[in-house]
Amino acid sequence: MVAAGTADTIVDPFGPAVAHLAASDPDWTSLIARVGRCGLQPKPEREPYEALVRAVAYQQLHARAAEAILKRFLELYPDVSFPSPASVLATDEDMLRACGFSAAKVMTIRGIAEGTLDGVVPARSVALAMTDEELISRLVSLRGIGRWTVEMLLIFTLERPDVLPTDDFGVREGWRVMKSLSKQPLPKELSKIGLAWSPYRSTATWYLWQAAEEFKRLKSK
Repeated sequence: MVAAGTADTIVDPFGPAVAHLAASDPDWTSLIARVGRCGLQPKPEREPYEALVRAVAYQQLHARAAEAILKRFLELYPDVSFPSPASVLATDEDMLRACGFSAAKVMTIRGIAEGTLDGVVPARSVALAMTDEELISRLVSLRGIGRWTVEMLLIFTLERPDVLPTDDFGVREGWRVMKSLSKQPLPKELSKIGLAWSPYRSTATWYLWQAAEEFKRLKSK
């Protein structure tokens, strides 16, 4: 016989966050009921260097296009799961462009590699001891790296629970849809609204993305 609350119980790590959001607003309750359990899936095994390169690939692109580019990029280095900064810097820029990266993204990726070797991009062990704002301030000094890119690192690699990327189109669109607004809130407006979701704004971010995707699907039918 299995004791109650052990192996026979699947604990939802996002349970407290979902309960907090649902209690804050009936519209959250409705959205969560439609979407179901939070499907946020961080990749904590990745180093910040790898996470930043991957995030750059996704900048301003549909997920499928970014994944295809990353696949071609990784095929340049068949002997490793992800190339080292030195390997990237040793790769001809035309080869990187052939993967589908724009010239600007190639420069950004090379800058991330250089920043890693120089110590600007911290190792995961160092990053874990830094605050969100410390990491953002440090990493936006790199060419082509803005606040959004670092926020993706915070959510998906460092598993920070309270990040709200207010510049993200999908996040603002999700709130517009959830609240049946005629236009998206400005980032500053959403930042103030989102204070009520703290300390679980990363979970709120995921659900707002789902709201935006749900609306897109319904609109396309």
